[in-house]
Amino acid sequence: MLELHDIVKVYRGGHRAVDGVTLRLGPGLLGLLGPNGAGKSSLIRIAATVTRPTSGRVSFDGADVLARPDRLRRVLGYLPQDFGVYPQLTAREFLGFLAAAKGLPARTARTRVDELLELVNLSGAARRPLGGYSGGMLRRVGIAQTLLADPRVIVVDEPTAGLDPEERVRLRNLLGELAVDRVVVLSTHIVPDVESVAHQIVVVAQGRIRRQGSPDELLRATDGRVWELLVDPAEVPRIQARHLVSRLVRTSSGVRVRLLSAQSPGPAASPVPPDLEDAYLDAVHQPAPPTADDRSTGHHRQGGLQTWPVAR
Repeated sequence: MLELHDIVKVYRGGHRAVDGVTLRLGPGLLGLLGPNGAGKSSLIRIAATVTRPTSGRVSFDGADVLARPDRLRRVLGYLPQDFGVYPQLTAREFLGFLAAAKGLPARTARTRVDELLELVNLSGAARRPLGGYSGGMLRRVGIAQTLLADPRVIVVDEPTAGLDPEERVRLRNLLGELAVDRVVVLSTHIVPDVESVAHQIVVVAQGRIRRQGSPDELLRATDGRVWELLVDPAEVPRIQARHLVSRLVRTSSGVRVRLLSAQSPGPAASPVPPDLEDAYLDAVHQPAPPTADDRSTGHHRQGGLQTWPVAR
Protein backbone atom coordinates (compact mmCIF):
# COMPACT_ATOMS: atom_id res chain seq x y z
CA MET A 1 0.00 0.00 0.00
CA LEU A 2 1.40 3.35 -1.09
CA GLU A 3 -0.08 6.39 0.63
CA LEU A 4 0.34 10.09 -0.06
CA HIS A 5 -1.41 12.34 2.43
CA ASP A 6 -1.95 16.10 2.02
CA ILE A 7 1.04 16.43 -0.33
CA VAL A 8 2.13 20.00 -1.09
CA LYS A 9 5.07 20.95 -3.30
CA VAL A 10 6.10 24.60 -3.57
CA TYR A 11 9.06 25.59 -5.75
CA ARG A 12 11.24 28.68 -5.58
CA GLY A 13 9.30 31.77 -6.42
CA GLY A 14 6.20 30.41 -4.68
CA HIS A 15 4.89 28.20 -7.50
CA ARG A 16 2.58 25.65 -5.88
CA ALA A 17 2.88 22.61 -8.18
CA VAL A 18 1.03 20.18 -5.89
CA ASP A 19 -1.64 21.53 -3.59
CA GLY A 20 -2.98 19.15 -0.95
CA VAL A 21 -3.20 15.81 -2.80
CA THR A 22 -4.24 12.70 -0.87
CA LEU A 23 -4.11 9.21 -2.44
CA ARG A 24 -4.05 5.67 -1.09
CA LEU A 25 -3.01 3.11 -3.68
CA GLY A 26 -3.37 -0.65 -3.58
CA PRO A 27 -2.71 -3.16 -6.37
CA GLY A 28 -4.09 -2.02 -9.72
CA LEU A 29 -3.37 0.61 -12.34
CA LEU A 30 -3.99 4.24 -11.46
CA GLY A 31 -4.15 6.64 -14.38
CA LEU A 32 -2.99 10.11 -13.37
CA LEU A 33 -4.49 12.40 -16.01
CA GLY A 34 -3.96 16.10 -16.42
CA PRO A 35 -2.82 18.81 -18.84
CA ASN A 36 0.81 19.87 -19.11
CA GLY A 37 1.73 21.90 -16.03
CA ALA A 38 -0.95 20.28 -13.87
CA GLY A 39 1.57 19.01 -11.30
CA LYS A 40 1.61 15.37 -12.43
CA SER A 41 5.38 15.07 -12.78
CA SER A 42 5.98 16.73 -9.39
CA LEU A 43 3.58 14.27 -7.77
CA ILE A 44 5.18 11.35 -9.61
CA ARG A 45 8.67 12.36 -8.48
CA ILE A 46 7.48 12.55 -4.87
CA ALA A 47 5.88 9.09 -5.13
CA ALA A 48 9.14 7.75 -6.61
CA THR A 49 11.27 9.28 -3.80
CA VAL A 50 13.15 11.49 -6.30
CA THR A 51 12.08 14.69 -4.56
CA ARG A 52 10.61 15.54 -1.17
CA PRO A 53 7.31 17.34 -0.67
CA THR A 54 7.21 20.73 0.98
CA SER A 55 4.70 19.24 3.39
CA GLY A 56 2.63 16.09 3.75
CA ARG A 57 3.33 12.41 4.38
CA VAL A 58 4.31 9.46 2.17
CA SER A 59 4.19 5.89 3.47
CA PHE A 60 4.67 2.43 2.00
CA ASP A 61 3.21 -0.55 3.85
CA GLY A 62 2.97 1.68 6.91
CA ALA A 63 6.62 2.82 6.85
CA ASP A 64 7.51 6.51 6.58
CA VAL A 65 9.02 6.88 3.09
CA LEU A 66 10.37 10.37 3.74
CA ALA A 67 12.40 9.09 6.70
CA ARG A 68 13.29 5.69 5.15
CA PRO A 69 13.12 5.91 1.34
CA ASP A 70 15.19 2.76 0.74
CA ARG A 71 12.32 0.50 1.77
CA LEU A 72 10.29 1.71 -1.21
CA ARG A 73 13.25 2.13 -3.56
CA ARG A 74 14.15 -1.57 -3.24
CA VAL A 75 10.81 -2.56 -4.80
CA LEU A 76 10.31 0.42 -7.11
CA GLY A 77 10.50 0.65 -10.88
CA TYR A 78 10.54 4.25 -12.10
CA LEU A 79 10.50 5.73 -15.60
CA PRO A 80 10.87 9.53 -15.56
CA GLN A 81 9.60 11.74 -18.33
CA ASP A 82 13.19 12.62 -19.28
CA PHE A 83 15.10 9.34 -19.40
CA GLY A 84 18.82 9.52 -20.14
CA VAL A 85 21.18 6.82 -21.46
CA TYR A 86 24.89 6.34 -22.21
CA PRO A 87 24.89 6.66 -26.01
CA GLN A 88 28.09 4.65 -26.50
CA LEU A 89 26.64 1.54 -24.80
CA THR A 90 24.44 -1.02 -26.50
CA ALA A 91 21.00 -1.75 -25.07
CA ARG A 92 22.24 -5.05 -23.64
CA GLU A 93 25.29 -3.37 -22.04
CA PHE A 94 23.24 -0.51 -20.64
CA LEU A 95 20.60 -2.78 -19.09
CA GLY A 96 23.32 -5.07 -17.75
CA PHE A 97 25.02 -2.08 -16.11
CA LEU A 98 21.74 -1.01 -14.46
CA ALA A 99 21.05 -4.59 -13.36
CA ALA A 100 24.43 -4.71 -11.62
CA ALA A 101 23.71 -1.37 -9.97
CA LYS A 102 20.46 -2.84 -8.64
CA GLY A 103 22.40 -5.81 -7.18
CA LEU A 104 21.14 -8.54 -9.51
CA PRO A 105 23.52 -11.54 -9.74
CA ALA A 106 25.33 -11.70 -13.09
CA ARG A 107 23.62 -14.87 -14.37
CA THR A 108 20.18 -13.65 -13.28
CA ALA A 109 20.86 -10.26 -14.87
CA ARG A 110 21.79 -11.76 -18.26
CA THR A 111 18.61 -13.82 -18.36
CA ARG A 112 16.46 -10.91 -17.20
CA VAL A 113 17.95 -8.50 -19.75
CA ASP A 114 17.28 -10.93 -22.60
CA GLU A 115 13.69 -11.41 -21.40
CA LEU A 116 13.06 -7.68 -21.25
CA LEU A 117 14.64 -6.95 -24.61
CA GLU A 118 12.26 -9.51 -26.09
CA LEU A 119 9.35 -8.02 -24.14
CA VAL A 120 9.92 -4.50 -25.51
CA ASN A 121 10.69 -5.78 -29.01
CA LEU A 122 14.35 -4.74 -29.07
CA SER A 123 16.12 -8.10 -29.33
CA GLY A 124 17.12 -7.39 -32.93
CA ALA A 125 18.73 -4.07 -31.95
CA ALA A 126 20.28 -5.22 -28.67
CA ARG A 127 23.87 -4.87 -29.92
CA ARG A 128 23.48 -1.44 -31.50
CA PRO A 129 24.79 1.64 -29.61
CA LEU A 130 21.99 3.59 -27.97
CA GLY A 131 23.20 6.77 -29.65
CA GLY A 132 21.73 5.45 -32.89
CA TYR A 133 18.31 4.63 -31.43
CA SER A 134 15.15 6.55 -32.30
CA GLY A 135 13.19 8.33 -29.57
CA GLY A 136 10.63 5.53 -29.47
CA MET A 137 13.33 2.86 -29.15
CA LEU A 138 14.96 4.75 -26.29
CA ARG A 139 11.59 4.91 -24.56
CA ARG A 140 11.33 1.14 -24.82
CA VAL A 141 14.78 0.82 -23.24
CA GLY A 142 13.47 2.99 -20.42
CA ILE A 143 10.49 0.70 -19.97
CA ALA A 144 12.82 -2.31 -19.83
CA GLN A 145 15.00 -0.76 -17.12
CA THR A 146 11.88 0.01 -15.10
CA LEU A 147 11.11 -3.71 -14.92
CA LEU A 148 14.64 -5.04 -14.28
CA ALA A 149 14.17 -5.95 -10.62
CA ASP A 150 10.57 -7.21 -11.00
CA PRO A 151 9.25 -4.27 -8.92
CA ARG A 152 6.16 -4.29 -6.72
CA VAL A 153 5.54 -0.59 -7.37
CA ILE A 154 5.82 0.81 -10.90
CA VAL A 155 5.71 4.55 -11.50
CA VAL A 156 5.89 5.79 -15.10
CA ASP A 157 5.69 9.39 -16.33
CA GLU A 158 4.44 9.89 -19.92
CA PRO A 159 5.65 6.39 -20.91
CA THR A 160 4.19 6.46 -24.44
CA ALA A 161 6.04 9.59 -25.56
CA GLY A 162 7.63 8.83 -28.92
CA LEU A 163 6.00 5.43 -29.34
CA ASP A 164 4.10 4.52 -32.48
CA PRO A 165 0.45 3.32 -32.15
CA GLU A 166 1.36 -0.37 -32.10
CA GLU A 167 4.02 0.16 -29.42
CA ARG A 168 1.57 2.21 -27.33
CA VAL A 169 -0.95 -0.63 -27.39
CA ARG A 170 1.76 -3.12 -26.43
CA LEU A 171 2.86 -0.96 -23.49
CA ARG A 172 -0.69 -0.36 -22.25
CA ASN A 173 -1.40 -4.08 -22.30
CA LEU A 174 1.86 -4.85 -20.51
CA LEU A 175 1.18 -2.34 -17.72
CA GLY A 176 -2.36 -3.69 -17.38
CA GLU A 177 -1.03 -7.22 -16.92
CA LEU A 178 1.58 -6.10 -14.39
CA ALA A 179 -1.07 -4.26 -12.35
CA VAL A 180 -2.83 -7.49 -11.36
CA ASP A 181 -0.63 -7.82 -8.25
CA ARG A 182 1.35 -4.57 -8.26
CA VAL A 183 0.81 -0.87 -7.69
CA VAL A 184 1.13 0.79 -11.10
CA VAL A 185 0.90 4.57 -11.51
CA LEU A 186 0.77 5.87 -15.09
CA SER A 187 0.95 9.64 -15.53
CA THR A 188 -0.14 11.07 -18.86
CA HIS A 189 -2.08 13.83 -20.60
CA ILE A 190 -3.30 11.39 -23.28
CA VAL A 191 -6.69 9.91 -22.41
CA PRO A 192 -6.42 6.77 -24.62
CA ASP A 193 -3.29 5.76 -22.68
CA VAL A 194 -5.39 4.93 -19.64
CA GLU A 195 -9.01 4.44 -20.71
CA SER A 196 -8.67 0.72 -21.52
CA VAL A 197 -6.35 -0.35 -18.68
CA ALA A 198 -6.84 1.94 -15.67
CA HIS A 199 -8.85 0.61 -12.77
CA GLN A 200 -9.00 4.10 -11.30
CA ILE A 201 -8.36 7.54 -12.74
CA VAL A 202 -7.36 10.73 -10.96
CA VAL A 203 -7.75 13.96 -12.91
CA VAL A 204 -5.49 16.78 -11.71
CA ALA A 205 -5.26 20.41 -12.75
CA GLN A 206 -3.35 23.29 -11.14
CA GLY A 207 -1.93 20.91 -8.55
CA ARG A 208 -5.27 19.69 -7.20
CA ILE A 209 -7.44 16.64 -7.72
CA ARG A 210 -10.48 17.64 -9.74
CA ARG A 211 -12.16 14.24 -10.01
CA GLN A 212 -11.34 10.63 -9.17
CA GLY A 213 -12.94 7.23 -9.57
CA SER A 214 -13.27 4.33 -11.97
CA PRO A 215 -13.71 5.10 -15.69
CA ASP A 216 -17.42 4.28 -15.35
CA GLU A 217 -17.75 6.66 -12.39
CA LEU A 218 -16.13 9.47 -14.36
CA LEU A 219 -18.52 8.83 -17.24
CA ARG A 220 -21.53 8.89 -14.92
CA ALA A 221 -20.37 12.22 -13.46
CA THR A 222 -20.43 13.68 -16.98
CA ASP A 223 -23.71 12.12 -18.09
CA GLY A 224 -26.22 14.69 -19.37
CA ARG A 225 -23.52 17.32 -20.00
CA VAL A 226 -22.45 16.37 -23.54
CA TRP A 227 -24.20 17.66 -26.67
CA GLU A 228 -23.75 17.52 -30.42
CA LEU A 229 -25.03 19.84 -33.13
CA LEU A 230 -24.37 20.51 -36.80
CA VAL A 231 -23.53 24.14 -37.63
CA ASP A 232 -22.22 26.28 -40.43
CA PRO A 233 -18.41 26.71 -40.24
CA ALA A 234 -18.89 30.44 -39.64
CA GLU A 235 -20.72 29.65 -36.38
CA VAL A 236 -17.85 27.68 -34.84
CA PRO A 237 -15.95 30.63 -33.28
CA ARG A 238 -19.12 31.88 -31.56
CA ILE A 239 -19.81 28.41 -30.09
CA GLN A 240 -16.20 28.02 -28.94
CA ALA A 241 -16.41 31.37 -27.16
CA ARG A 242 -19.50 30.29 -25.21
CA HIS A 243 -18.95 26.57 -24.58
CA LEU A 244 -16.25 24.01 -23.87
CA VAL A 245 -15.86 22.24 -27.21
CA SER A 246 -14.40 18.73 -27.09
CA ARG A 247 -14.48 17.87 -30.78
CA LEU A 248 -15.00 19.37 -34.23
CA VAL A 249 -15.67 17.18 -37.26
CA ARG A 250 -16.01 18.74 -40.71
CA THR A 251 -18.62 17.09 -42.93
CA SER A 252 -20.13 17.90 -46.32
CA SER A 253 -23.16 19.35 -44.48
CA GLY A 254 -21.22 21.57 -42.06
CA VAL A 255 -19.25 21.15 -38.84
CA ARG A 256 -20.39 18.64 -36.25
CA VAL A 257 -19.64 20.16 -32.86
CA ARG A 258 -19.37 18.15 -29.66
CA LEU A 259 -19.46 20.29 -26.53
CA LEU A 260 -19.97 20.22 -22.78
CA SER A 261 -22.73 22.19 -21.13
CA ALA A 262 -24.93 21.77 -18.06
CA GLN A 263 -27.92 22.81 -20.18
CA SER A 264 -28.87 22.39 -23.81
CA PRO A 265 -26.88 24.88 -25.93
CA GLY A 266 -29.78 25.32 -28.34
CA PRO A 267 -32.76 23.67 -30.06
CA ALA A 268 -30.54 22.03 -32.70
CA ALA A 269 -28.41 20.25 -30.07
CA SER A 270 -28.91 16.59 -29.15
CA PRO A 271 -27.66 14.94 -25.95
CA VAL A 272 -25.08 12.17 -26.49
CA PRO A 273 -23.41 9.69 -24.12
CA PRO A 274 -20.06 10.98 -22.78
CA ASP A 275 -16.77 9.33 -23.55
CA LEU A 276 -13.69 9.50 -21.34
CA GLU A 277 -12.24 12.50 -23.17
CA ASP A 278 -15.45 14.39 -22.41
CA ALA A 279 -15.22 13.34 -18.77
CA TYR A 280 -11.59 14.44 -18.61
CA LEU A 281 -12.27 17.89 -20.07
CA ASP A 282 -15.30 18.34 -17.84
CA ALA A 283 -13.24 17.49 -14.75
CA VAL A 284 -10.30 19.73 -15.69
CA HIS A 285 -12.60 22.73 -16.09
CA GLN A 286 -14.49 22.21 -12.82
CA PRO A 287 -13.74 24.59 -9.92
CA ALA A 288 -10.88 23.37 -7.77
CA PRO A 289 -11.95 21.67 -4.51
CA PRO A 290 -10.79 23.08 -1.15
CA THR A 291 -7.42 22.01 0.28
CA ALA A 292 -5.94 21.69 3.75
CA ASP A 293 -5.16 25.42 3.72
CA ASP A 294 -8.84 26.09 3.09
CA ARG A 295 -9.72 24.07 6.20
CA SER A 296 -7.56 26.32 8.33
CA THR A 297 -9.64 29.28 7.18
CA GLY A 298 -12.93 27.59 7.96
CA HIS A 299 -13.69 25.79 4.70
CA HIS A 300 -14.50 22.08 4.66
CA ARG A 301 -12.61 19.64 2.50
CA GLN A 302 -14.64 16.80 1.03
CA GLY A 303 -13.43 13.26 0.57
CA GLY A 304 -10.61 11.33 2.17
CA LEU A 305 -8.44 8.29 1.71
CA GLN A 306 -9.67 5.72 -0.75
CA THR A 307 -8.29 2.23 -1.35
CA TRP A 308 -8.36 1.22 -5.00
CA PRO A 309 -8.03 -2.56 -5.46
CA VAL A 310 -8.02 -4.32 -8.80
CA ALA A 311 -11.53 -4.46 -10.21
CA ARG A 312 -12.25 -8.00 -11.36
